[in-house]
Amino acid sequence: MTNKGLRAVLLTSMHNVAYYSGFLYCSFGRPYACIVTETGCITVSANIDLGQPWRRSYGDNLIYTDWKRDNYWRAVNHVLADIRAVGIEGDHLTLATHRTMERFNTNIRVEDISNEIMALRMIKSAEEIELIKGGARIADIGGVAVRQAIRAGAREIDIAMAGRNAMELAIAETYPDSEIRDSWVWFQSGINTDGAHNPVTTRRLRAGDILSLNTFPMISGYYTALERTLFLDDVNPDSLKVWQANVDAHELGLSLIKPGARCSDICAQINEHFASLDLLQYRTFGYGHSFGVLSHYYGREAGLELREDVDTVLEPNMVVSMEPMLTIPEGRDGAGGYREHDILVITQTGSENITGFPYGPDHNVISDS
Repeated sequence: MTNKGLRAVLLTSMHNVAYYSGFLYCSFGRPYACIVTETGCITVSANIDLGQPWRRSYGDNLIYTDWKRDNYWRAVNHVLADIRAVGIEGDHLTLATHRTMERFNTNIRVEDISNEIMALRMIKSAEEIELIKGGARIADIGGVAVRQAIRAGAREIDIAMAGRNAMELAIAETYPDSEIRDSWVWFQSGINTDGAHNPVTTRRLRAGDILSLNTFPMISGYYTALERTLFLDDVNPDSLKVWQANVDAHELGLSLIKPGARCSDICAQINEHFASLDLLQYRTFGYGHSFGVLSHYYGREAGLELREDVDTVLEPNMVVSMEPMLTIPEGRDGAGGYREHDILVITQTGSENITGFPYGPDHNVISDS
């Protein structure tokens, strides 16, 4: 704020409000904010939540009612008062919202600082890293529960619920003061494995199915993940070849994650591996991303993703995943989606892999007998 001559910052996204205040809001069509000024930090929340935002917030809390249109902006302007230079999240504040903001305060000058505050979130504190390690441990617990529930005839939804229940119980035991919310499992089988974010269905497992195990514990807004390819009872030679190629890419990626490595360079080397096997055309997304206050419906640290167009250099206390995925289209030999996912904390000299669940054909061909 000082460097940019800003006297206040208006944060409006779920992830930044949570990151700077500790309060993770539930919008349901209502706007929320965390306003940081030279002297304090205050959350602005809707009356429907009553005292919960104040209980979870660092700093003060101001409640607005929705009994009159635009009361939210009256509350925001009450905090901003005579402040004229305000930082905003340009990647979250819509054009319509910006116009309303200007209508209520014609003298205000805004500056987009979304990239700068994203960069701040990319470097984790020791406390954040400890929490992320706890999340990775609980993701493994969910993975074990999922693995134990896998059997021919079982439905995806029933297997997924076993993993979610195990994780929520572990979160409640380890973090009793946290809000128990938003943890989930995606467990896909057969054709449903083709996309990384495909929803859980009632499809029943059959012998020979390719399976995708994905557990996501959420602790106070912090996201961690475990993702694994498995097969039920048997894996055919064509599938085994693709699976092993993806495992090899995963291990190559793990070896490349260290301080000083450039995201795009890591991506290029894994691309070369897949191209040498004539598999690059089956890659579906980037090879990894940052962790922290994010989820499947809020937050993203786009500056720390292992993609061709990201040139960020890895630094100690960054946390990234390694998660290559290949999808062979239905109807072709080895059809299905193959994905492995580990979480790594960048250290001064290398990286620490905090995921413990085993991967690959030697561990994850599940016998139903």
